Amino acid sequence: MVYPAPVLVVGTYGPGEKPNAMTAAWGGICCSSPPCLAVSLRKATQTYANVLNRKAFTVNIPSDNYVREVDYFGTVSGKNEDKFARTRLTPVKSDLVDAPYIREFPLVLECRLFDVIAVGLHTQFIGEIVDTKVSEMLMAGERFLGIEKLRPIIYAPENGGYYSVGEFLAKAFNVGKKV
Repeated sequence: MVYPAPVLVVGTYGPGEKPNAMTAAWGGICCSSPPCLAVSLRKATQTYANVLNRKAFTVNIPSDNYVREVDYFGTVSGKNEDKFARTRLTPVKSDLVDAPYIREFPLVLECRLFDVIAVGLHTQFIGEIVDTKVSEMLMAGERFLGIEKLRPIIYAPENGGYYSVGEFLAKAFNVGKKV
């Protein structure tokens, strides 16, 4: 198991243009050219059907101050609930893909469905990233302020716990040169 898992919120449209969001922890970047990410969903979810129907989805990266909403998105079905009304978060229609993103979440990847792979209990949806939206709070001019400002949530499957990302340790591709 990859540990810890990123907490991702997948945005889709359901029947009647109803915006939906679902928390998923089985996902991440899977290709750099073309830029793609993969997220694995169970067939029983409304999001699964929505992705197949619309051929698009968004992956929203929440900051840690949205942990209640994130947990709610992962515990209630979009078949029965209007998750956006309940959480008071704002769905925004993407200009490039047929899926909503969440205005309040600071990092959004908009994806066009690239491939679908059945893998046991889950189905892996691979999305080509066609746009990235970054909140102004994460930017200083053209410079991305980084993970410390984003404060993404991670998930620990063994205890079902959500955690915030920790402190900076070292610069990648640099610290290993000193071994």
